[in-house]
Amino acid sequence: MTVGIIGIGLIGGSLAISLKESGMEVRVIGMDASQENLDKAVRRRLIDEDAPLETGVPRCDVLVLATPMDAMLDLLPRLLDMVGPQQTILDVGSTKETLLTGVKHHPRRGRFVACHPMAGTEFSGPEAAVPNLFSGKTCVLVDTQDSDADAVDVAKRVFATAGMTFTHLDSRAHDLHCAYVSHISHIASFALALTVLEKEKDEQRIFELASSGFGSTVRLAKSSPDMWVPIFRQNRDHVLDVLDEHIEQLSRFRTQLIKRDFDGFHERIRHANQITKILT
Repeated sequence: MTVGIIGIGLIGGSLAISLKESGMEVRVIGMDASQENLDKAVRRRLIDEDAPLETGVPRCDVLVLATPMDAMLDLLPRLLDMVGPQQTILDVGSTKETLLTGVKHHPRRGRFVACHPMAGTEFSGPEAAVPNLFSGKTCVLVDTQDSDADAVDVAKRVFATAGMTFTHLDSRAHDLHCAYVSHISHIASFALALTVLEKEKDEQRIFELASSGFGSTVRLAKSSPDMWVPIFRQNRDHVLDVLDEHIEQLSRFRTQLIKRDFDGFHERIRHANQITKILT
């Protein structure tokens, strides 16, 4: 199998590692707007060679679109224009409704399978690619009724080889649930980092006093704005909905502190602890 990865960053690079280390006979062609990224990927042996889209795409059995979301809106229709009936396009994007609406009536829509591997770190670029990123994680397959059955089989083979299991959602439900469990986490982390940077001007004190709890809470604040602003733009309405609820929850904590209602504070924390039953 020849796999073309378009966008050699954390997800694309990590997928390349997983496929190569799985024992699958695979050749990986990297395509990226940044030649620097491609050179790094070649040096790290994430890819076997690099190529421009025009010459790389026709040589691939599978194409994995792993760019930021705004670039996907332009690239996916172009790729569908280029592929033949035996080629499959996958994406790894964090939002789906806008992307899928844009290709809904494309004559080769069936060759595309919308995928969201629920895995990642706060780092970006080909140097962030790591083995086993996907192992034991879930890949969401979206609107598969609009994809050709053989293309869906290829998508499952690729991500199962990387160690993933599968669930299915429609595009609207996908974007809604990702706003709840992923996108709001990043906004909260960005906001907390900005709060600390605004209130604590002594960087050495942050370094000295920050506990592991603080580090884990603001870990996502290291994430790339180039990756996340397009996600927030495309999933704006769902993110606004959950952000309003998050602000309301913070406001209630604030009110209880003002009123010295620590019994109420205790009850709210106890209720929040119930998330442990879901995540363990």
